[in-house]
Amino acid sequence: MRTVAVAVATEAAAHVRARRPELFGTDPTGETGAVRTKSTDTDPVTVADTESEDLIRRRLTHLRPGDGFLGEERGGDSEVGAHRVRWVVDPIDGTVNFVYGIPAFAVSVAAQIDGCSVAGAVVDVTTGDTYSAALGAGATLTAADGTVSFLRCTPVTEVGLALVATGFSYDAGRRARQGRLVAELLPRVRDIRRIGAAALDLCMVAAGRIDAHYEHGLNPWDWAAGALIAAEAGATVRLPAGFGSGGELTVAAAPGIADGFLALLSEIGADGPITTART
Repeated sequence: MRTVAVAVATEAAAHVRARRPELFGTDPTGETGAVRTKSTDTDPVTVADTESEDLIRRRLTHLRPGDGFLGEERGGDSEVGAHRVRWVVDPIDGTVNFVYGIPAFAVSVAAQIDGCSVAGAVVDVTTGDTYSAALGAGATLTAADGTVSFLRCTPVTEVGLALVATGFSYDAGRRARQGRLVAELLPRVRDIRRIGAAALDLCMVAAGRIDAHYEHGLNPWDWAAGALIAAEAGATVRLPAGFGSGGELTVAAAPGIADGFLALLSEIGADGPITTART
């Protein structure tokens, strides 16, 4: 399943890479009809998102007939029967970056059994880097030139020295609450990064490029592959119970700071769900 995830995500990433200059060039308004919105006016989806998801679904139907499927754009199996495989797909993670030409967006494909990720791949569309993992088999980074390296989290042991990534909701009320939490957290860590693609954030924890990631309101397609990759690289991972509409917290942290980072999140009130009603 790891091999399938890598192959399918790589093909979809190549399609997304080719489509961006066709749709946008250097203009984020794009060609007519290229972009529409979903949950809010600031939450875009492009024709490349739906094309990528449709491509992935076709390939998985061919390679893994009978498996379940859940995609960000067209939905699918929110639940599947016991012991049945479900593929969880984010066809473009970081769509705002994709629209604006910021080089931080990815394709994420994961296989889950009973809601637990057992294999996954995240392909950085711009660089061609492929992060992948299988449960109990470790995590690797395959560069565009084919060089393979095993992934391990940083050896950091002090939360105050941690470089932390996060992300924000498209809902204005929840975003206001998240901003207040960042203001509480920022003086207590080395610095904050907001990259704009949760799957890449999780992979960067695995690769030791950041020390921790936390975010409220992620959906399964956001974390299904990246969280497995981070865990297989040694990270301590906390996942939400369901879909992101409840504002649950996702965390991945290097093992040397995990307990302290979780304690810090609790201290500032970030360890529970963030809903619009709390703003």
